Amino acid sequence: MAGRDPHQSHRAATPLELLFDLTLVISFGAAASQLAHYLADNHVASGLAAFGFVMFAVCWAWVNYSWFSSAYDTDDWAFRVATLIQMIGVIVLSLGIPRAFVSIDRGALLDIGVIVLGYVIMRLAMVSLWLRAAKQDPARRKTCLTYAVTILIAQIGWIALLLAKPGWTAVIMFWALLVLVELSGPVIAEKWTGEGGTPWHAHHIAERYGLLAIIALGEGIIGTVASVSAIAEHQGWSVEAIMMCAAGAGLTFGMWWIYFVLPAGPVLHKRRNRAFLWGYLHIPLFAAIAGTGAGLHVVGYFIEHKAKIGTVPTMVAAAVPVGVFIIGIYALYVALLRKVDALHTLPLSATVAVLVTSVTLAWMGASLTLCLAVLTLAPGVTVIGYEMVGVRHMREALLRELSEGSRKQT
Repeated sequence: MAGRDPHQSHRAATPLELLFDLTLVISFGAAASQLAHYLADNHVASGLAAFGFVMFAVCWAWVNYSWFSSAYDTDDWAFRVATLIQMIGVIVLSLGIPRAFVSIDRGALLDIGVIVLGYVIMRLAMVSLWLRAAKQDPARRKTCLTYAVTILIAQIGWIALLLAKPGWTAVIMFWALLVLVELSGPVIAEKWTGEGGTPWHAHHIAERYGLLAIIALGEGIIGTVASVSAIAEHQGWSVEAIMMCAAGAGLTFGMWWIYFVLPAGPVLHKRRNRAFLWGYLHIPLFAAIAGTGAGLHVVGYFIEHKAKIGTVPTMVAAAVPVGVFIIGIYALYVALLRKVDALHTLPLSATVAVLVTSVTLAWMGASLTLCLAVLTLAPGVTVIGYEMVGVRHMREALLRELSEGSRKQT
């Protein structure tokens, strides 16, 4: 475990990494399903709080594993066993998601014992990997030990939070502190140890994030199926059911399209110091993708007459995560190229107008199918703008960025 070559050609995700990612489907699905249920019951605040807590835990554990794997994947039996342990941790965490939602909703003592257990299982496996890397990669020993120590400190904190059972004010403060510890660990390890950081592979990392985005987008398909099934069950197959299917699939496809507009790998390869903000921004982005699936599921609940909210809140549940996702895509552009592009003002404004229109139509009494059809146009605005103007503009921006990066490296 002496470190992979960050310049290795044709580096791609391994079958083991893809297998590990499949466990995230369980967690994303459980979190999105619970969020849809609580939004449909009009328990918005508690549903969003629990969803944010769960999504951070799942995404952060995945982030740490993926970056370590990019730098130190040996694919030997020890690494595979450590990966298996982390997969088990994800499954355990997923089993605790419903109880966490219930406890937060009731305002009782925070019932996150199972989630913390699963999280600790994953993180202790990561500690063992970092300690192994510290022993076998002396040139980066301090970096690897910093990762191991910060992870251990955070885990002690999560266990203390579980055992102390403090009031909600203390829970929020403690949670914010532990999140800060978790997020600061990689920054300290990569930038402040003076060893140049770990040898992660830029193109490999970009591919890993893209693959998880696709997995999260699967929740949009699941939400579409839930909505179409509700229509088919109550009304039979009809034009409305077909339009709902097209709207849900089109929305998911449009989100996929705009995510892969910006080729992150080449920029990260030249500008490795920009990886932190780019990577951290993906956490709310992944949550927004899963939240879109939850919003489509809320539509299904509404059609089945199982929702306790009206048409407008139902559309808000579907439109807000789409808006967060699209804004997040533009934020990724700024994080990578360090440039606020005036050209983005028009598509962003048009996107907001489409989102507002979809909700306004619901307020005016239009059918949910029509509202969803309008919502589907939200990512389409960026797609059309990119294909008409943005392709050339993006190419020029990338060429400038990569050429400047080459001159600075020289």
